[in-house]
Amino acid sequence: MTEALKALTEEQLNQFHTEGYLIVKGLFSEEDLRAIEDTFEAIGNTVVPGFFEPDLDGGSDDPLKRYPRVMHPHRFNETAKRYMLHGPVLDVLHDLYGEEALAAQSMFYYKPPGSRGQALHQDNFYLKVEPGNCIAAWTAVDAASMDNGGLLVVPKTSEYEISCPELADSAESFTTHYVKPPKDQKAIPAVMDKGDVLFFNGNLIHGSYRNKTKDQFRRAFICHYANASATHISNYYRPLYRADGTQVDLEINTDGGPCGIEFDKAYPH
Repeated sequence: MTEALKALTEEQLNQFHTEGYLIVKGLFSEEDLRAIEDTFEAIGNTVVPGFFEPDLDGGSDDPLKRYPRVMHPHRFNETAKRYMLHGPVLDVLHDLYGEEALAAQSMFYYKPPGSRGQALHQDNFYLKVEPGNCIAAWTAVDAASMDNGGLLVVPKTSEYEISCPELADSAESFTTHYVKPPKDQKAIPAVMDKGDVLFFNGNLIHGSYRNKTKDQFRRAFICHYANASATHISNYYRPLYRADGTQVDLEINTDGGPCGIEFDKAYPH
């Protein structure tokens, strides 16, 4: 790890372990952010079968048809892979895990004006990292607020058991799963400046509301990681990658989770 970013403070570590999430500034330079923006602006005007399949004709009233999320861009784009393995992010993850982090997934959300949000959910329902947990690194490529559909987190739910989801409101969520927060907890906005990175553990309940603006995208580059001591993960997230880009192939987790085996399908988070 680099000496400069070895030092998440005790206060930061305590917040992550107590609240389940942590916002860290300064992990991406302006040049880094420009490279990410330029890469996904170019991808946004293409079709990559199986990873990004927009309606380039724009014939739908749903803005997410034109700008769906990009799934696993690290599998077809070297810039996405490079930033999935971004050293300063991996340094923070090492502090949070207390060991090396393995990269499992990358995504890019455009979240154009007017687009639906994503109902509250838990990441490790999908990744099924065992033993241990996944951690997300959610990078704000645009400033994220309540108006443009920034992320919502439910504090202190990082130790909450993985739950079988209910059906989400399809008018407000582009995904079908919804996890109801505990009665004594409410979702709060994670307000972020451009370039901020939000880290949260795989049990934390989180989601987002609709982008209510008429002219603001809320772009985000999101990656998920597993602890190096994990032995199992869902098939969809294999192979994983070490910091140097070498592949690691964990065992497939065939546990159906809280919903049972029949419910279990390769559901790309």
